[in-house]
Amino acid sequence: MIKIMADSTCDLSDEVLQMYDISLAPLTINIEGKIYRDRVDIQPDEFYGMMEALPDFPTTGMPSPAEYLKIIKQAVEAGIKEVLCICMSSGTSGSYQSAIIAKDYFFEESPESNVKIHVVDSKCMSHGSGWLIMKSAMMREQGASFEEIVAFNEKYKRKIKHFLSVDDLDHLIKSGRLSNTSALIGKILMLKPIMTMKDGKGAIVGKERGLKRVLNHYTQEFMKRNDQELTDFIIVGYTSDIKVAENLKAKLQSDTGFSGDIYIMQMGVSVGTHVGLGAISMYFVEK
Repeated sequence: MIKIMADSTCDLSDEVLQMYDISLAPLTINIEGKIYRDRVDIQPDEFYGMMEALPDFPTTGMPSPAEYLKIIKQAVEAGIKEVLCICMSSGTSGSYQSAIIAKDYFFEESPESNVKIHVVDSKCMSHGSGWLIMKSAMMREQGASFEEIVAFNEKYKRKIKHFLSVDDLDHLIKSGRLSNTSALIGKILMLKPIMTMKDGKGAIVGKERGLKRVLNHYTQEFMKRNDQELTDFIIVGYTSDIKVAENLKAKLQSDTGFSGDIYIMQMGVSVGTHVGLGAISMYFVEK
């Protein structure tokens, strides 16, 4: 049996985590001086309900090495000999480095251990790393070896295509993802920025006026970029408005001819802190 673990920014649903026995090391969120563990002490809907009323911008912190080490030790004590950890991009957080430190700690404490541990710098965010984690779990269920799953992650992690659009530009400014000038222009023209991942960091690749054009942008880009052999499923993400996610799913099914599964999942507190209310995203494998 292969143990799969990740940090909480993968934003996979509780149902998926339980189905595939995926363990999470939670990020922390500082809200008005109080520290919460993502998806442990605070849930997404609770956070989004209070977000607009917060006087100060919340901040996030990476999982500690101890959080990762605890999961590794629990897996090993259960008799597992192979552990795969898939982290958010090292270009946006220290989560990956924290997992590496935990791995080193484990072998310092157990130098004779024959356990295999591989940590993936996914170069992804949110359901981008979530896509890799789900695919890894599916491969495991289908009988793939540890080495085959590791090889898949390292080969295709830069091919997980991200699209993210937001309503609230202020959160992107405060988190350093968007310049004040770009945001001001966007507000004046009522433009919604569309972001993706480039070299492990967020980058703006388009701007559209209105949600309808954003969703058209998504479906058109999917048809141009989708790798039909590798995209077994699509993940659609949202922060506060599931109806928009349902509209995007329906549009993908009607406009693109995609016949695989499309999963709708909510973005967690850590990711939501940076993208704000009204965010909508899409993830698949590009050519």
